[in-house]
Amino acid sequence: MKKLFVLPLAASLAITAIAGSAIGDGHADKALQAAISARQAQMKLISFNTALLGDMAKGAVPYDSATASAAASNLAAVAKLDRSILWLEGSVQGTVDGTRAKPDIWTDAAGFDKAAQGLETAAAAMVSAAGTDLASLQASMKAIGDNCGTCHKAYRGPKN
Repeated sequence: MKKLFVLPLAASLAITAIAGSAIGDGHADKALQAAISARQAQMKLISFNTALLGDMAKGAVPYDSATASAAASNLAAVAKLDRSILWLEGSVQGTVDGTRAKPDIWTDAAGFDKAAQGLETAAAAMVSAAGTDLASLQASMKAIGDNCGTCHKAYRGPKN
């Protein structure tokens, strides 16, 4: 009689554990996908504001100090978003769909943080320069481009 009670109890516990694991995995997948979507939105905002500043620097659009200042302020604000909630471990290219993040982001966390801080510094300098005049904006663009390129070469995988 004791076996008749233990077997269904064990089966119920096993099913509960499996279901709980599946729910937990589903939540983890949602968290990873949400973080990936958020950091991709961050990168789009960085790209949008950098392109606007770059177009002014190249003369593709007329220089406007108010617009340049706004774009530089946006760039600086977005560049310093807290990375700890955007770059969740396990959200690596090849492991999760829709990301180009290399594992080096986590295996070389100090290097990744240094690269991200480089963009923060360059963006902060751009805030001062962008609204001053075209020559100041142009001089600050190199640091923005260099920092973006450095990070992308080291920490972004190829397009799938």
